[in-house]
Amino acid sequence: MKEIKDELKKLFIDTAHKIAELGLVRCSSGNLSLRVDHNTILITATGSWMERLIDNEVSICNLDGTVLNDIKPSVEFGFHAGIYKVRNDVNAVLHFQSPYATAVACSELSSEDFNIIPEVPYYIRSIAKVPFYPPGSEQLADAVTEKAAQNNMIIMQNHGLVTFANNIDLLIKRAVFFELACQILLIGGNRIRGLSKEQIKDMGV
Repeated sequence: MKEIKDELKKLFIDTAHKIAELGLVRCSSGNLSLRVDHNTILITATGSWMERLIDNEVSICNLDGTVLNDIKPSVEFGFHAGIYKVRNDVNAVLHFQSPYATAVACSELSSEDFNIIPEVPYYIRSIAKVPFYPPGSEQLADAVTEKAAQNNMIIMQNHGLVTFANNIDLLIKRAVFFELACQILLIGGNRIRGLSKEQIKDMGV
């Protein structure tokens, strides 16, 4: 079995707990992965709860799907692996289902311009959407992987969200700020005015 440094596994578990604490997942919803090296990741085990994740609920896998520690990975392993394959700059992937963002994923608002607060264009930059496919399916993995090549946030229709980053802090910022933008949209409705292209450009984005 591949040896994983204790501090890396602790970081992974602490991050999962933080994600749950922030309300980005509920019970066994969502999944998290972290790159160990070019071909190896840590990923939450199938059915695990991030809020109480422990050592024996962390699967170690190669990107080809080989499980290195006999712990079955999340059913969404396919799009986690796909993202790492097409994005060498990505070191962490999160599938989350926070309330407002998931409400948007289940509505026509999923095609909205989300550049309504500076944090969206600054931290997230580009957002894509994929149709509904069954969780864990090859179709979903392929659709998410294709969009991940050019985007940093993906809305999965009637399912939830996927975001990814080169570090954990940015990963969490992207999820939290997207949830905030969706909350603002749902509360404010048609009264909300987005940032103009000029305003975004002035931010250096």
